[in-house]
Amino acid sequence: MLRFRVVAIPAAVAQAVRATGRSPQYGHPAHAEIATGSGPCRECLRAFVVGSERRVLFTYDPFEPTDPYPLPGPVFIHEASCERYPENDGLPEYLEGQRVTLNAFGRGRVLRAQERIEPGGVEPALERLLARPEVDYIHVRSTEAGCYGFRVERH
Repeated sequence: MLRFRVVAIPAAVAQAVRATGRSPQYGHPAHAEIATGSGPCRECLRAFVVGSERRVLFTYDPFEPTDPYPLPGPVFIHEASCERYPENDGLPEYLEGQRVTLNAFGRGRVLRAQERIEPGGVEPALERLLARPEVDYIHVRSTEAGCYGFRVERH
């Protein structure tokens, strides 16, 4: 079994968004609202409680600082401070029952493989993709919404 780590957005990015109300990478205004979808928060990787938890939407580039060419998109974090997901805790709980798309990248942000995964098949697919020598990391995205969730790297 290949070991991997789950990399949420940096805590410093989330803290900056909460403190300034802006994307620290782009300066775009952030937007806070009551959660209308289950998420997840890109910092703690927990699903939002719809109708009660507040979340902040902002612009984030998941390739920074590993690649000089930006590819920003919208992400959510909890409006209240939360703890960053521990990198060595395996896959986040919210993935159960979710369809995700795995984008496997090599050096220079070259897309080496893309797989749409049904619920329950994420871990074996990650291990299979990370076993390929030309794959350096994987972005896990929502198949339904297309948005970035987190990064997976070899341990």
